Amino acid sequence: MLETSARLLKLLSLLQLPREWSGAALATELGVDVRTVRRDVDKLRNLGYPVDAVPGVAGYRLGSGTALPPLLLDDDEAVAVAIGLRAAATGNVAGIEESSVRALTKLEQVLPSRLRHRISLLQSVDVTPSGAAVVQPDVLLAVAAAARDRQRMRFDYRSHDGTTSVRTTEPHRLLHTGRRWYLVAWDVEREDWRTFRLDRLEPRIPTGPRFTPREVPDPNLTARGVASGGYRYQARFRVHASAEQLADRLSPSVATLTPLTEDTTQVDTGANNLSELLLYMGLLGHPFEVESPPELITEIRTLTARLTAALPASG
Repeated sequence: MLETSARLLKLLSLLQLPREWSGAALATELGVDVRTVRRDVDKLRNLGYPVDAVPGVAGYRLGSGTALPPLLLDDDEAVAVAIGLRAAATGNVAGIEESSVRALTKLEQVLPSRLRHRISLLQSVDVTPSGAAVVQPDVLLAVAAAARDRQRMRFDYRSHDGTTSVRTTEPHRLLHTGRRWYLVAWDVEREDWRTFRLDRLEPRIPTGPRFTPREVPDPNLTARGVASGGYRYQARFRVHASAEQLADRLSPSVATLTPLTEDTTQVDTGANNLSELLLYMGLLGHPFEVESPPELITEIRTLTARLTAALPASG
């Protein structure tokens, strides 16, 4: 039975090569007769692998089916796939970052240690888009695995002002915004949902006991936490435009929009620099008032004076 299973795996590996195989060639590679090859091909088909018959040469090739069957990778292929997934997780191709991390977590779970060592040697870059916050691959994978396995995670966390603390969390999910990675988790000590930037996080291994997943009470929690929670300043504006108009300019990862009237919207967002925040809001092209924080009022006066001084003298 073991010999038959090993032969099926080798047959599958041969069929995954981009070529057409005659029955005689496969028999030679496997050390069996052509009749055994036909029986093994039927077994693969019963397992869901779409093995097509090639007309004219009495041969076989692996086709495409309605479902994705398991793939067999040799050492070099596994290393190449892992490096490619790490590169995809940087956000260079929009929309596939989170799925790349999930796939990479599954792959690295089963990789032999010798292959992990090769990947570490070949892939020394950080999992981050150019100019964005640096997240180490090992941190990203550790947090993704804890969220997948529903295991509590303790980590050292550095806030925007540099203070550090130890957090005990129930990790819910990872979120990528195009520039940063975030963890949405239940903070056990604070008994509330929190959003953590992964570039400020250092996991403590091993992870803790398993937990029963909680339901996020507010569907906008993730977006609100990412839009403002990870920044030094959290700001609120009243903008004279509809939420539909603003949604085209402000994505959920940038700001949380709350309609107040048909043509007035509350905008909650954040930034590490008040001047940049004000300029960005001004460039939206809609009138707005500052509701918080008070520091923004002082910054508006300072910025107004600076811009006015830049005007050429009259007459």
